Amino acid sequence: MKRIIVDAYAKINLSLDVLRRREDGYHEVEMIMQQVDLKDIITIKEIEKGIIIESNKKEVPTDSSNLVYKAWDIICKKFNIDRGVYININKNIPIAAGLAGGSSDAAALLKGLNKLWNLGLTKNELMELGVNIGADVPFCIMGGTALAQGIGEKLTRLNNFSNIYILLATPDIQVSTAYVYKNLNLKEISVRPDTHKLIEYMEDNDIDSVAKKMVNVLENVTIKKYPIIQEIKKDMINGGALGSLMSGSGPTVFGIYNNEKLLKETERKLKKRLSKVYSVKTI
Repeated sequence: MKRIIVDAYAKINLSLDVLRRREDGYHEVEMIMQQVDLKDIITIKEIEKGIIIESNKKEVPTDSSNLVYKAWDIICKKFNIDRGVYININKNIPIAAGLAGGSSDAAALLKGLNKLWNLGLTKNELMELGVNIGADVPFCIMGGTALAQGIGEKLTRLNNFSNIYILLATPDIQVSTAYVYKNLNLKEISVRPDTHKLIEYMEDNDIDSVAKKMVNVLENVTIKKYPIIQEIKKDMINGGALGSLMSGSGPTVFGIYNNEKLLKETERKLKKRLSKVYSVKTI
């Protein structure tokens, strides 16, 4: 039986700005998205009918609420495929953590089915399918570093910003993205990221300036409800991070380091009170 294995990488937001609320209820955003080497591993095998989803983590849904189900369904309907698939998700990315774990799994499945069933889809065609699954899916297919606009689906590839030391820490709380956006008051945002200046710093590989100028406007809502996020940011800065930010709508916090020894020391300290702490690099 043919088996395809695909890596599904996490993402962080080096900046996140919300420009306006659209008439359809979605928010217009502008953000810099960056993949890191924390990954889920997706194993795909063809079966006769239907879909079976299994995972090493019991928190991972194995029904139609999982985005990989939606990815399989979209491919089958578009190409009139009457074949089933077995999917195993070896889950390492924290769930509902602002790291696009579910979106990355769905992106990996689209890429895997494209190969398994010899569909011949280009990366851009896969990205066009991905936007119907979730706003982060096209970026997870593209990978690397990108400017995301619109609802996150309009992507511009940026210069590679790889091999940067990153510390991730996810507190054991559940953050609802819908709650965060609903409670975001655009008129109250006093500090916004200078996205285009950040891109210039990245192009110059000026890591220090990138780290110090990162802004995520969603912190205004999430930190107010969950002060532990601010505490983790402070711990990272005190531990030698050049800068620290919440990723997405949270609750994951990341720090950028230029010294691996300081990163490892902060990682050791944070692990004393948090179970999900990861030393990673940008890719």
